Amino acid sequence: MSARPDITVVIATRLRPERLGYLTELHASLQRQTVPFEAVLVLDGADPARLPASIAADPRIRVLALPRPVGAAAARNLGLRMVRTRYVCYSDDDDLLSDDSLAVRHQRITETNLGWVAGLSADLYPDGTTRIWHCPTPPGRHRPGDVVTYWTSPQAPIPLGQTMLLARTSLVLAAGGHGGLPQGEDFLMVNAVTSLAAGELLPHVCYFYRRHEFQMTAGGAAFQQLEGAVRDFAFRQGHALRDLLALGRAGTPAGDPLTPPSSPVG
Repeated sequence: MSARPDITVVIATRLRPERLGYLTELHASLQRQTVPFEAVLVLDGADPARLPASIAADPRIRVLALPRPVGAAAARNLGLRMVRTRYVCYSDDDDLLSDDSLAVRHQRITETNLGWVAGLSADLYPDGTTRIWHCPTPPGRHRPGDVVTYWTSPQAPIPLGQTMLLARTSLVLAAGGHGGLPQGEDFLMVNAVTSLAAGELLPHVCYFYRRHEFQMTAGGAAFQQLEGAVRDFAFRQGHALRDLLALGRAGTPAGDPLTPPSSPVG
């Protein structure tokens, strides 16, 4: 690929031994992409010596080795700092991209000049079968702030997954990247990006979310201890941001910042 890349894929990883095979398969799915790309692989306190040789040898992948573990949110934000392309997207180290994942979203975002374009995500099971996740947000064009209205309660399914998004790098930076939560930081990023700019959800699978026993969100006790509080905060953040931005566009002074966000408007 001789053309200059327009997209960077940011991947945070701790190079855990049980997930290295998945990371290698993710790399293989990146190699099958039909448009030029760069990737920033953020080693979250992991020893670079554990990096698979095929990945270390790929000149399209820039490795950022952090001196200590900082968590997914901070690792992704430090990776975002290294992005030098117009558009950015994210992948977890154990998932896969469809062969046309970058091309389909890139074509649409460049022809529409939207802030973000998303594709559908499908669950990938150990036996190789897949099942499309039909997120609450319907396919089609969405105005700034529309997406969060499809998140109806903290416990309800989130409106979009962060790995579904391809977005303008400047927009993700303006949104503050991934928020300061120990988990669910991606909820905050999706809320902010989709509230600040219009975008579109394509009815096309662009991402495979691998279901396996080593998932970070597999439901262990430590994860579940904070999940309710994290979801409540992210839900409130998304709806409060939408309300405040709507007031700003209407030229209305913001109300009491301590007032709980209004009920979702579908």
